Amino acid sequence: MSQGEQTSETAPFFSDDSEAEEQGGSAAQRPPPEEESPSGVSKVRALLTVFILCYINLLNYMDRFTVAGVLPDIEQYFGIDDGKSGLLQTVFICSYMFLAPVFGYLGDRYNRKLIMSVGISFWALVTLASSYTPKEHFWVLLLTRGLVGVGEASYSTIAPTIIADLYVKEKRTYMLSIFYFAIPVGSGLGYIVGSQVGNLAKDWHWALRVTPGLGLIAVLLLLFVVKEPERGAIEARPEHHMHRTSWLEDLHALSKNLIFGAITVVTGLLGVTSGVLISRQLRTRTPRADPLVCATGLLLSAPFLYLAIVCAQASTNATYAFIFLGETFLSMNWAIVADMLLYVVVPTRRSTAEALQIVISHLLGDAGSPYMIGVVSDSLRKTDSFLWQFRSLQLSLLLCSFVAVIGGGFFLATALFIERDRQRAENHASTGQIG
Repeated sequence: MSQGEQTSETAPFFSDDSEAEEQGGSAAQRPPPEEESPSGVSKVRALLTVFILCYINLLNYMDRFTVAGVLPDIEQYFGIDDGKSGLLQTVFICSYMFLAPVFGYLGDRYNRKLIMSVGISFWALVTLASSYTPKEHFWVLLLTRGLVGVGEASYSTIAPTIIADLYVKEKRTYMLSIFYFAIPVGSGLGYIVGSQVGNLAKDWHWALRVTPGLGLIAVLLLLFVVKEPERGAIEARPEHHMHRTSWLEDLHALSKNLIFGAITVVTGLLGVTSGVLISRQLRTRTPRADPLVCATGLLLSAPFLYLAIVCAQASTNATYAFIFLGETFLSMNWAIVADMLLYVVVPTRRSTAEALQIVISHLLGDAGSPYMIGVVSDSLRKTDSFLWQFRSLQLSLLLCSFVAVIGGGFFLATALFIERDRQRAENHASTGQIG
């Protein structure tokens, strides 16, 4: 290895933009090469890989929200209150959050397909085991939910980086948007499948036995269909220029309602699609398009989430309408945030970057929020009447709207600095400081 060649241990956290624009004349005279060949993966296999990764991502979010779909039954079965039931999500998120950097480190250095296969197998087995938790041992269910975070962390930090090594530019954004469609679809299906399977079997345990079997199918697809692309090979050619480029008791009734699950699916699809399309159009006008779209989505979602919570008692239809609008705006930033992260990070550091993003977002977000909302709800409740159960949780959930405003403010702040960060990335590329 020459002295000028940098190893993956010292590579900076910036993307390696090429000098294609300066060589546009000669590049234009050549026919465009097939994009997938440098990665070592054929076009058909690359598409299959993306859809398999989307399938697994859908299963991940189905599993997360299956618990929410049967949460009333779990509380009744174990005899626990809002605070303790909120721990189910908190324990999972904490495990997921703290293990993400570990798998990010491993994903940058070792076989990603093998890591995901082992992680998903472990997740499926632990999820199945959690469905056999005895009535007197709630702590066992907490433990197994924490272990589920191990498997999900192994996948969530690595899967987007494989897509990034298969596609570049607009194709990467498009494929990432498809990948992140699995979040709203899986979340909605989790509510629906969890509640409906629990109702049909008349036992909430069976709701947790759906995704493990589907997970084992996913492992087989990973092992026999997916081919791991070479890290960064798709970006090695000069003609490829990198552009800058739980909610508790109020969900108890909704979780058994197909309407709520359908709203989550539809709004997620609309939000992700509109976010990507708007961002793509605005990129031609301003380099700050991505953070501005994310900020707009969060700021617009806040009043609708507030109105949905306030109107919950007065009008069910109005509540559904406001939830529809609020979730649509919330969903606008999913694919964009992933794209923002990946186009400023070199291929050898993308898994680590994904891990850091997961840690920070969950640390400041849903790691403690279910428990905190449950505790606030319990502290506000004066009696055990149905009215006070509803009112206390309603008041505690108003915090979500204010957090959305804060998040929008941070995205606006990001818009002030993203141009400078992009310039730093270009400077690193021009000096050859890439991993």
